[in-house]
Amino acid sequence: MTQKAKSIYKDPQNKRKIKKEAQAMGPWKIAWERFKKNRIAIIGTTIFIVIVLLVIIVPILSPYELSEFELENKNQPPSRDNWLGTDEQGRDVFLRLFLGGRISILIGLMTSIVTVIIGASIGAIAGFYGGKVDNILMRFAETIYSLPFLPILITLSFALMWRVSSEQKMYAVMFILAIISWPGLARLVRGQILSLREQDFMVATKALGLSTRSKIFKHLLPNTLSYIIVNGMLRMARAILTEAGLSFLGLGVIPPTPTWGNMIERARDSYVFNNISWLWIPPGIMIVLTVVSINLLGEGLRDAFDPKEIR
Repeated sequence: MTQKAKSIYKDPQNKRKIKKEAQAMGPWKIAWERFKKNRIAIIGTTIFIVIVLLVIIVPILSPYELSEFELENKNQPPSRDNWLGTDEQGRDVFLRLFLGGRISILIGLMTSIVTVIIGASIGAIAGFYGGKVDNILMRFAETIYSLPFLPILITLSFALMWRVSSEQKMYAVMFILAIISWPGLARLVRGQILSLREQDFMVATKALGLSTRSKIFKHLLPNTLSYIIVNGMLRMARAILTEAGLSFLGLGVIPPTPTWGNMIERARDSYVFNNISWLWIPPGIMIVLTVVSINLLGEGLRDAFDPKEIR
C-alpha cells in the first residue's frame, strides 16, 4: 500500500466510506472479488474451460467418424493426418480422445448433480425437522457412509454391468456413483441448516406463515448454496477419476463407446504399454489435467466463499 493510500484510509470519513462500500457488496460479489485474486484457481478454471471447449469442438470439426475403420492404417504413430496416431482398428485416436472426454466429463457432471440433489435434500429435511426424522435420515446416511467405498462400488458395478446394454452403461455408472456419494454432502448441509433455522429470518418466515417447503427450498437451502457448489465441483472430479478406474477394470463404460478410462485400459497389455504408447498416454494426461483443474477450481471457490478468509 502506498503512502498516499495509507493516508486516505486513515482519514475517518474515507475509512467509513470504504467500509460502507464493502458492506454494500453482496456475498456473491465479494466471493467473486476474492476468487479473481486467486491466481491458482484462475489457472485451474482456464484449463478446465479449455478442456470443455475442446471436447465439444474437436469432434465437430474432425474429418473422421467414430465408427470409421481403416484396418490397413492400424496402430500408426502420430502423423500429420492422425495427430495422435491410430488404434488397432485404424480409428483416429485424437477424435476418440475428445469424444471420450465428452463421456467422462458428462458422467462426472451428472453424478455430481444427482449427488447434490439427493444429499442436499436429505440434509435439509433432516436439519429442518430434527428429532426422529433427523435421527432416522442421519443413521441411514451414516450406514451408507460407513460402507467401504471401493468394494461396494466394484460389487455394484459388476452386478449391474451384465444386466444393462452397452448404450446404458454410462447411466449405470452415474447411478452407482451417485447412490453411494451423497451422505457426506447430506451431513454438511444438515449442519448448516441446524445453525440457520434459529436465525431471525427464519423467525420471520414463521410469522409470515410460509409453508415448510418454502422455508426449506426458498430460504434455507439458498443460504447453503456456496457450500453445495464447492462440494459439487470436488465430487465431479472424484467421479471422473472413479469412472476412469472402473472402466480400466472393465466394469465401467466399455468399447466401442470411448471414455478416458477404457482408453487407458489398453495399457494393461504389455505390448501396447511398451510399443503403442499413443493409445494410453494422451487419455492419462487428460484425466490428470481435468481432475487437477477441477480441484483447483473447487479449492478456489471454497476460499472465496469462506467468511473467515481475509484478503
